[in-house]
Order: sequence, then structure tokens, then C-alpha cells
Amino acid sequence: MTGRQSIVLNGDLGSGKSTVSIELAKRLGLRRVSVGDLYREMAQQRQMTALQLNLHAELDQAVDGYVDQLQQDIADSGEQLIVDSRLAWHFFKDALKIHMITEPTEAARRVLARPSGPAESYTSIEEARAKLQERSESERNRFLVRYGVDKAKLRNYDLICDSTKASADEVVEHVIAAYEGAFGQQILRDTPPLLLLDPARIYPTQEIQGLRGLWESDFVAQVGQAGEEALEPLRIGYTGEKFFVVDGHRRLSAALRNGFKLVPGQLVAECDEPVVGGLSAIEYFRAEVGLSVIYDWDAAHGTALPLPEHILERTDAVVLAGEPGTQP
Repeated sequence: MTGRQSIVLNGDLGSGKSTVSIELAKRLGLRRVSVGDLYREMAQQRQMTALQLNLHAELDQAVDGYVDQLQQDIADSGEQLIVDSRLAWHFFKDALKIHMITEPTEAARRVLARPSGPAESYTSIEEARAKLQERSESERNRFLVRYGVDKAKLRNYDLICDSTKASADEVVEHVIAAYEGAFGQQILRDTPPLLLLDPARIYPTQEIQGLRGLWESDFVAQVGQAGEEALEPLRIGYTGEKFFVVDGHRRLSAALRNGFKLVPGQLVAECDEPVVGGLSAIEYFRAEVGLSVIYDWDAAHGTALPLPEHILERTDAVVLAGEPGTQP
């Protein structure tokens, strides 16, 4: 064991945190507390949706005050717990803090597929995705104003887990390995968070032609035999929306060729933090991730990375400039 008293998980709806927290509680024999369940009960009692209660809480501090005191009391109790809560990481000082993420459309599919209650109901994937985003932003703004903390900042956590393709069992295995000190200890101790990302959602930052040794079959086979946890962590940047490789393209390529659902990573820079040469993570991503970089990488690995906004803006400008009657 790491000596941590509890494991706390947060993440937006559809990220898998509830499923993972339930399985962790079973595997580790610990009591599970879900603040989300409490929040949904509060919404139902007020004949509101969860989003409506979130918006109401921005004006009525009593809603957050009740939940906050409950979480603080639980944290102060010293009981070793599994806690499913979007803000428990702020109240639990000595805990393994896990942030669950997933691709937004996949999250919407999951939420739409499960039985809906009076606090949450959606009619389409598009509506679910939009409402989930609105709810997440409402919570983020409220936490910033009320507590001065940003739930979207990855450095608030010890472990980031992407559940887009990985099953709950696969995520749980990695979490328990990290919790028991068998995986990622140097990063967890010295430079958290440890990242566990879907390799198909990580953007390259170099032209594929210039990446030496990318096609070495022996290396690919060695990576496959060793498995996900044995892979040297990639050095990763994060724009606030997109993850990208700073160093480790060869390892990322091998992971994709072996069908890995998760790869370990070390967060080098987040948002405005510098990557190299004074460029922030956002600036570096815009400078290095171009259309040909993405297309060539996708063609080589069978991935389908969504075009980021800065490329779509350039593409639209080129199309507009070529239309008759428009000024270049």
C-alpha cells in the first residue's frame, strides 16, 4: 500500500467513475460513498434536473454548503473509503486522487443508454453531449468562484484515466497497481499526475517521415510482449482539450500497433505552461500539429484523430479564399 487512506474519483457524467468506484470498493473491500447519488436525490426532491440544480446552486450557496460539509465530515472521519465525487479531491488531502475522462460523444452514448431518472433525461446523443458539456461548465464555473479551484486542471490529481476504450476492469487493474505501489510510483511521487491515456486520442507533433525506427517490427513485438504498464511513459502535453506527444512517438506507434487501450504518460506541460523554447502547450500544439501530420499518422495507424480547431480555421480560410467573388 502507498499509505494513502482513501481513493477519490471525479469525472463528468459518462466518464465511468461510478462503475470504476463500485468495482474498486469490491476489490479492495472498502466502503463506497457517492456524492453524485446524493446530488441526484436532492434534484429529484426539488423536482429539478441535475443541470437545473447545478444552475440553482450558482445562486443558492445552501446547496453546496450542505454537500461540502458532508464531504468535509467524511474526510475528517479518517475512514478509508472509495469516494465518488466531483469535488472530493479538494477536501481529501491524503488520498489517491483520480480524474476520469472519456471522449465526449462516447460519454453521451453511455449516458443515453442507461435508464434515465427524473433528474437526468435526454432524447438524442447530440442533446446529451450538449447538456453534459453545459453541466460540466456550470460546475467548473461554480467551483472557480466558490472555492478558487479548477476541476479541469490535471495537476490537481494524481492519476488521469481515459476510459474511452478501456473497460472498467482494465482501469481498475491499473488503479490498484498504482495504489499498491506496483505501477508509476516515480511519477506519482515526484511529478504527478500519472496519465493513462487512450493512444488513439493522442496527437503526434512530428511528420511521420522523420520518425526513425517507427517501423521496427522487433520493437513493436517487444512492446506487445511487455504490456501496457511496462511501456516507458510518454512525455505528454495538454491544451485543455487535446493531448499530444512531446517525446515518445515510437512508443506510441508501437502501442497502437499492438492494440493497447491505455498508455502511461508524464504531463510535461498543461495549457499555458511552457513546453520548449518558451512556447506554451497551446502554442506548441498549434505550431506543430498540422493537417499532413495528422493525416499521415492516421493513415499509418488506422486512427481517426478529429481535426483541431486551429486546422479547421485554416482550412475554412483556404476554402473561402478560393471561392469565386471572394477576396484572398
